Amino acid sequence: MLVGTWNLENLMLPHSGDGAPGTEAEYEEKVAALASVITALDPALLGVQEVRQEETLDDLVKAIGGEWHTALSRHADHRGIRVGFLSRTPLRIRRDTHAFADKLRPVQGDDGIEPDAHDKVTSRGFLAVETDTGDGVLRVAVAHLKSKLLSYPGTGDRSRFQPHDEAERARFGAYALYRRAAEATTLRALADFLLEGAGTERDVIVLGDMNDVVNAATTQILLGPPGSELDKPHAFDRSDLGDAFRLWDIAPRIPEERRFSRVSFGRAELIDHVLVSHRLARRIVEAGTGLPEHRDDALVLPSVDEDPTKRVGTPGSDHAPVWVRV
Repeated sequence: MLVGTWNLENLMLPHSGDGAPGTEAEYEEKVAALASVITALDPALLGVQEVRQEETLDDLVKAIGGEWHTALSRHADHRGIRVGFLSRTPLRIRRDTHAFADKLRPVQGDDGIEPDAHDKVTSRGFLAVETDTGDGVLRVAVAHLKSKLLSYPGTGDRSRFQPHDEAERARFGAYALYRRAAEATTLRALADFLLEGAGTERDVIVLGDMNDVVNAATTQILLGPPGSELDKPHAFDRSDLGDAFRLWDIAPRIPEERRFSRVSFGRAELIDHVLVSHRLARRIVEAGTGLPEHRDDALVLPSVDEDPTKRVGTPGSDHAPVWVRV
């Protein structure tokens, strides 16, 4: 089976908020472009990010065709976007949460003196589901961590994407990092809930847009106990006590020339990740980004910059799917 994650980039009804298409035609073109990729990818289960309305996911399913089951988090961010799933098999929701992990205090989100409610929860909810497969129960969590893109207080409801000075840029860079670290810690706690210390016998996947690269400190938090990695020559020669809790990033199994999911300022980066439990890690057949057929056009991505409004109304997504076949 193939399981993947894809940031759909502002899947919204026309005129429904920041980033939404401006016309019905633009919306229909976007849905068709997304559907064509998912049809070619043919996943058994796909975690998705940046979905606003349930109707948009329904429209996407209709465009793909066939029988699908969907689930969306109840917890959206300030723009209304959230995470969810498309699955060929029925889904049971295990947890839909946006509360920080136990013992984490509120993070500083801006230059305000007192924390507000937003500083005590994740940017968007984390959704965990389970589904039955031919080899037992598969448990999967999807997340969308705080972006590295910095925005600054503007006039009214408008945000700025350029700082007044470098001191402001540095502060808001720190605020974003505080939040992403807290969110990664919260996602790791959700992984612990799904693993229940049984990663050698239990099929668990944690996936989503983690908004940073493989070796970033926030991404590393998700792995759990330090130890073997998939690119080490003796990764599975011997078991250790960490295997029951560890998550293994599939990144080393992705061909190096395709090891990216987004292009930012001309730099190709892998910021979308799929992490699997020990039992699944031993059964990886292949992993990749884009489409499994390795078509030449499968990873043609736009280069984005600090202004996300430039992408409004364009079809498809600025991310590539990331997937693993087990």
